[in-house]
Amino acid sequence: MIEKIDDSLLEYEAIYGKRTESKDVAIRFRNLIKAAFEKTGNQVVVLVDEYDKPLLQHVLNSEVEDKIRSVLKGFYGNLKSEDQYIRFAFITGVTRFDKVSIFSDLNNLNDISLNSDFTSVCGISQTELESNFVPEIVFMAEENEISKEECLAELKKNYDGYHFSQDTETDVYNPFSLMNAFFNNSFGSYWFSTGTPIVRSKNIA
Repeated sequence: MIEKIDDSLLEYEAIYGKRTESKDVAIRFRNLIKAAFEKTGNQVVVLVDEYDKPLLQHVLNSEVEDKIRSVLKGFYGNLKSEDQYIRFAFITGVTRFDKVSIFSDLNNLNDISLNSDFTSVCGISQTELESNFVPEIVFMAEENEISKEECLAELKKNYDGYHFSQDTETDVYNPFSLMNAFFNNSFGSYWFSTGTPIVRSKNIA
């Protein structure tokens, strides 16, 4: 995990400078935030996808999980201590951040998971699909020898239905599946294939 963080920090340090002698990723992240602000004159935007992936990969090993938690707590603590240089941070993950102790020092985060104002921020809405992907829809329909309307219905059947608010009718498409469907011109189960499906069987006497 540290090697991956180090690799990402090196990439951005090459752009914004401020490389320090310290090997501590938390210190380097703090210095990087300041360097980006100083070089651009603009506050920094921090985007983190799947912040909890390292923890989930070791959920059955409490010793390793505690070590990872300690590193991440110091790393993400910069989002509070350096907030004067940060415009906003957007963090995604499976686990609610208020349930993970790595964010215990942060009181400036808002959980927008089920906020109706952000229902379509993490997906492709029906309006966006029909407005921005007309050529792909038409071509896919032709390749499958169906009408445009039938193609839209099949896309909705397979890839629509994600909801990020309990009280909204707005649903969104899975971007990964949708892009793969257009690339292959086929209505496959693309999201399922990204996991590690296991078929379990047992002998019955």
